[in-house]
Amino acid sequence: MSAELQMKLAPDDQARYDSVAEHARRDEWAQRLFDRDASLWSTDPAVQAAIADRLGWLDAPEHFIEEIPALEAFGDAIRVAGFTTAVVMGMGGSSLAPDMLHRIFGSADGYLALRILDSTDPAAVAATVDDLDPLQTLWIVASKSGTTTEPLAFLADAWARVEEALERAGSGQNPGEFFVAITDPGRSLASIPHHDDFRERFLNPPDIGGRYSALTYVGLVPASLIGLDLDPLLSTGAAMLAECREPDPAANPGLRLGLLLGSLALGGRDKLTLLVDESIASFGAWLEQLIAESTGKHGVGIVPIDLEPVRTAKDYGPDRVFVSIGIGGQRPPEVFHEVARLGHPVIRIEIDDPIDLAGEAIRWEVATAFAGAVLGIDAFDQPNVEQAKELTRRVLAAAGSSDADGVAIDAGGDAIPTLSVATLGEAGLSARFATIGGHKPPEYIGIQAFIAPSAASDAGIRHLRETLGATGCATTAGYGPRFLHSTGQLHKGGPRSGVFLQLTSDHPTDRPIPGWPYTFGRLIDAQARGDREAIVANGRAIAHVHLGTDIEADLATLERAIARVLA
Repeated sequence: MSAELQMKLAPDDQARYDSVAEHARRDEWAQRLFDRDASLWSTDPAVQAAIADRLGWLDAPEHFIEEIPALEAFGDAIRVAGFTTAVVMGMGGSSLAPDMLHRIFGSADGYLALRILDSTDPAAVAATVDDLDPLQTLWIVASKSGTTTEPLAFLADAWARVEEALERAGSGQNPGEFFVAITDPGRSLASIPHHDDFRERFLNPPDIGGRYSALTYVGLVPASLIGLDLDPLLSTGAAMLAECREPDPAANPGLRLGLLLGSLALGGRDKLTLLVDESIASFGAWLEQLIAESTGKHGVGIVPIDLEPVRTAKDYGPDRVFVSIGIGGQRPPEVFHEVARLGHPVIRIEIDDPIDLAGEAIRWEVATAFAGAVLGIDAFDQPNVEQAKELTRRVLAAAGSSDADGVAIDAGGDAIPTLSVATLGEAGLSARFATIGGHKPPEYIGIQAFIAPSAASDAGIRHLRETLGATGCATTAGYGPRFLHSTGQLHKGGPRSGVFLQLTSDHPTDRPIPGWPYTFGRLIDAQARGDREAIVANGRAIAHVHLGTDIEADLATLERAIARVLA
């Protein structure tokens, strides 16, 4: 059985949904999805061919059910070999899916602890790996293409650490015995250094995109290491897929949700505000990357709002739709009922057990595909992602410049000023943000934090979002470079309503990338600069604030400066 979905729409929203639903029923959208009919998304033969090569996720649950015995045997062998921790080195869907599973389910007794490495900030790398014994750690390189910069940098760092530890121990063991790859076959695998020496190589079907890969080896290999029962995980996913074959939207949980999201976005309700129960909160981050990267392109898209501090109901703009996701028996947050009384569209989804989130992942994958069809876009490409990567490569090739030097160039050929907290102080920052109160819905304010993730940084960014809420705009936040592989596509290619605040910081202790011509600090600085140049090249506004070594204090200074303007 599918999880329960309830909705409440205003008359205009209901009429728009009914019209779209009738069109989808008449044109047999559900059957066409499972027939791999790419004309749902495009009439261009070349685009259709590319889409047809990205629909393998429809087979994933049933395909990987057959792999459960081998996955469980692998997990058992790793424990017997004496490993105590696994580190997933990936980006986007390759890191968010295992992170979601581990945060929700934890590690069973006797199984491995799991850490996620998806930040190139040198302090973040150190905090994730430096306290680990390299020879008791299983290092998992997760990259669909095999060429993703960040996982390869993490691999270079980990390989050198393992080699050094083996040398100290006087062991002749092959370093590859401590590494595993999750990638695609052929060129992808061949692009990963040392892959022939790895302990294991898990090769996904190549027709599954990264953000649709939660129920592939991307999620299942880490799940086997933390002791998660894979049978119900995949079974609930397969059951949801079966329900999503129903031709009638009223009986099809994925089609119904997708038509809702798409029709509401067409009506200006494009800020999908997620209210996820605390016990399954990390599901929101996974949803964020799925929806943002899939729908945000060609000037349209759905903007997912995850972990935004709750406001009073009257302070939300008319661009909102609210989705509450929780465990059955738990009440939605009070603000959910309050916004419904004010006429905002609301959707409530309840699941019986956290394991049913596998079914929810499938529901949302199906829904996102159909929302793309409603919006008239290809839900499976990411046309703006490569632009930021190319600009990053150019920055790295220009030896000698740093991110704090203010030399990033906007689309008009002018320098993008760097607002230094240390130089400007609270008063100077207030003057620079004097016009921020002029931003109103349907604009949204996106915080792009190219700083080390931490509890203190989380709190500082949360306070900043609370303060920015006085504009009435929706707010988003993400750590770089992780968000480049999730919401980054939306920022550059989605609705032109985004305005951005980019944060960078000093690196008092940098970290070399063994065998590479630059450090982790230089890499993340280049990624920040490349992305803000890509933002302005696509006609979006961005402000760059550079923090010093005391990130917590500088975030507080920035928050007070903006609060002075908005008071």
